[in-house]
Amino acid sequence: MADRVRRVSYCYVKVPSRAGQGVQILSELSDAGVNLLAFSGFPEKGGKSQLDLVPEDMGALRRVARKSGWRLSKVKRGFLITGSDAIGAMQRHIGKLATQRINIIAADAVAAGKGRYGMILWVKPKDYNRAARALRAK
Repeated sequence: MADRVRRVSYCYVKVPSRAGQGVQILSELSDAGVNLLAFSGFPEKGGKSQLDLVPEDMGALRRVARKSGWRLSKVKRGFLITGSDAIGAMQRHIGKLATQRINIIAADAVAAGKGRYGMILWVKPKDYNRAARALRAK
């Protein structure tokens, strides 16, 4: 399987850093039929956590957020990479960006089983189009 690099849009929501906050957000999205391509959560200062939501349909995410009273961030962009899990799979893509002197702000990757992996990565907005070309993102 050849790797697939997709341009994705995402928003984040900040929630109190307490047990159950993430599942509440995810449950509301699931109940509304919103498919997430990726999800990432991490703590921030001041007792808050940031939940990054990468939906298949941004409009559907916004509708749930509006109905639920969430304060979504402005829309941001990143890349979702999927492919065959093999030694060096992530390095190939990260290397393409390094060659173009594009700094990665953050990246998360995971083996997905059955010989597959997935990675999401973010670059500065000013570097997004150059990164898309370097990665041959669709």
